[in-house]
Amino acid sequence: MPAQQAPTGDDRPQPSLWERLDRPAAAPRTTLTPHRIAEAAVAIADAEGLDAVTMRRLATALGVAPMAAYRYVSGKDELIELMVDFVYGRLPLDTPSDGWREAMRSLAVHLRAMSLTHPWLARAATPFSLSPNQLAVPERAFAALAGHGPDADTTMAIFRTVTGYVHGSVSAEITLDTQRRDRGWSAGDETRAALAPRMSYLMGTGRYPAYQQYLQQATRKDDPAWHFETGLDCVLDGIAAHFGI
Repeated sequence: MPAQQAPTGDDRPQPSLWERLDRPAAAPRTTLTPHRIAEAAVAIADAEGLDAVTMRRLATALGVAPMAAYRYVSGKDELIELMVDFVYGRLPLDTPSDGWREAMRSLAVHLRAMSLTHPWLARAATPFSLSPNQLAVPERAFAALAGHGPDADTTMAIFRTVTGYVHGSVSAEITLDTQRRDRGWSAGDETRAALAPRMSYLMGTGRYPAYQQYLQQATRKDDPAWHFETGLDCVLDGIAAHFGI
């Protein structure tokens, strides 16, 4: 969520957060750093949600004056940019890979894990919140696909297909978990028990024999990682078959 930048007197846009952090102005000795700011803000968001992150709350968590963080960020919008970049910076993108498929699969699995660990990212990481560590993700994917035939536009389409699958699957997973918690249900048998009266009626109508067969035979109902990775393999198999790579 980048902040709107007001034009300077000569009508040129102000430097972005990342440009300013790459060439910080000289300052008195301090223990406060962008890394510390981001780490503390992420901890608050992970525990209490994105709305709990305020500049005052952050200052309290860091044990600094309320205005101290403003040396690095102009307000909450830039703070959220810093948080998103910090989280993306923890993705293991430099793991050796045997090929494009393995690289894309590894990337997708790590993106899912990151998003589940930090569910507030769904709100914070917009398509316009460009940051150094976010751009490292398509850089890794494009490099993995280079030399396998796809042109520039096709490479982007493949990347968006894989990441679109990740975002859609993770969003559904987070929504389901949130709705369960809101109802006081744990995953698995407790949820099924709560839904049993309605499900029993619907299955008793005889209108859904294929779904009833699934309910009776499925053994991985409570294994979201398996469902995610199976769907991911289908996506990657489709890409490989369609483009012959």
